[in-house]
Amino acid sequence: MTGVTSGASRPRRGEHAPPDVAGEHPRRVVSAGRPPWWLLVLALGVAVAVTADLLTRGGLERMDLRVSQAVSAWDLAGSAAYWPVWAVTQLGGRGFILVVLAVLVGYLAWRRRTLVPLVRVLVALVLLTAVVYGFKYGTGRTAPAYPGSFFHRDGQSYPSGHVANAVLMWGVARWQAVEFRLPERVQRTFGLLSVAGPVATGVAMVGLDFHWVTDAVVGAAVGLLLLGVVHALDAVVLSRWVGARTGRPPQQRRPEAVGGRGGGTAGPRPRSRSTRVR
Repeated sequence: MTGVTSGASRPRRGEHAPPDVAGEHPRRVVSAGRPPWWLLVLALGVAVAVTADLLTRGGLERMDLRVSQAVSAWDLAGSAAYWPVWAVTQLGGRGFILVVLAVLVGYLAWRRRTLVPLVRVLVALVLLTAVVYGFKYGTGRTAPAYPGSFFHRDGQSYPSGHVANAVLMWGVARWQAVEFRLPERVQRTFGLLSVAGPVATGVAMVGLDFHWVTDAVVGAAVGLLLLGVVHALDAVVLSRWVGARTGRPPQQRRPEAVGGRGGGTAGPRPRSRSTRVR
């Protein structure tokens, strides 16, 4: 007589238990943060619409000028609040984020024996540098300190590289923390930084009158688009180049029962039609 067991079955010999069952890695507490298609379409639309408005001297440029005038009256740059606010801008600073990512990538390379996170970070960094600086030199918008919003070869304000960097690189860090099942506290920390980091960076940049509002908005849009591109490249090229998806044990093919779906034993092999029965 077969006894009644609970719903959770033990893995068979030779099979890998899922990480959550085996207890080897913490569960996922946040999503990997891959931007959905509709958000990428929205980000592209925002970037195109804002750029077109600025190049035609539209209403967004006048809004930027009014915000800059109000911020200049605060004079945060000449107050005791300058250094604390400047420190917040470094949430989007390339140097600070790369130090954090170096620790994360080094840990995963040591513990998980994989270079996939390093490749992802390098791809993101190359795309960020090429696209953002191409955008900056292509538009040539001056910063509020110029003063005034102008477009010529000396301008490098649009879009904000700090905000784009924060969206992309904190998004990549969150992705690695979730996929490789790092401790729940680490996943939550990177999940928070992937959202709050770009927002805080943009507000601090505008508050110090380093950037226009539209610089920060389009910087966030560019960062989202690049994050989507890195995810797509990973799905098509990077992970396949390394092998199976990392952070998870390779799934083994389970032998199919000969007797059919029910898993019964195989019956006698039918005779060939050409065999004569005597």
